[in-house]
Amino acid sequence: GIGGVTGAALFQALALVNGPLALVQPLFVLELPFALLIAVPLLHSGLPPAGWRAVAGVVAGLALLLVSAAPAGAKHQASMERWIPALALCLGAMATAVVLARTGRSALFRAAVLAAAAAIGNALTAALLKSATGTFAASGLPAFLTAWQTYGFALTGVGTLLLLENALQAGALEASQPALTIGDATVSLVLGVTLFDERVRTGWWLVPEAIGVGLILWGVLRLTRVVPHIQQTLVGEGGARGRAEDRTPRRSPDV
Repeated sequence: GIGGVTGAALFQALALVNGPLALVQPLFVLELPFALLIAVPLLHSGLPPAGWRAVAGVVAGLALLLVSAAPAGAKHQASMERWIPALALCLGAMATAVVLARTGRSALFRAAVLAAAAAIGNALTAALLKSATGTFAASGLPAFLTAWQTYGFALTGVGTLLLLENALQAGALEASQPALTIGDATVSLVLGVTLFDERVRTGWWLVPEAIGVGLILWGVLRLTRVVPHIQQTLVGEGGARGRAEDRTPRRSPDV
């Protein structure tokens, strides 16, 4: 698992060096469909028809969104005049979400706000990673190791991972996954435009972009309902195997 995370971070860095933040980060929407498609055969389960329709909805929505928005821009660095308000707003929003989660009584509310904080952290980590890897590509390893963005993305990445773990433990996926999916893409888009002067289409293109976002949200919500179905199937099969394999004589309740 740690090897997979390391490889993902490496490929994310390579993608951010070669493409705009507003293009790379929304592709992480595909994480949940890919996770299910990998888990289903490994766990000897099946994806119901509703799950396949949801996967198709996520893929179609993402394609429509990216084709309509057409993110562009190749800038890797931003001035401190831009970094300071971006860091203040992102870190402030994450801290506020943590406070709200600690005071909230509903498990769904806590999962949603912690997932929103993790989404903001993911976007901020990606922005810092893009800047740091841009420094590495332009000036080499010594400049990379002395850039503040390098240590910034390491710290925010660890903090975001902790927030994500707490979000997933706080409540159901129906509450956390939509906030993670839409929040990461939205904040990444804003950071790409404000920090790196990236460009996306506006005007009437906003209509298909909104349709794409709607398809993504619908598909993610449907997929989060498929996960409990798979879990129940696995639990049922595991229990049946356990009962079939258990040949130990039953003792009386008194004993």
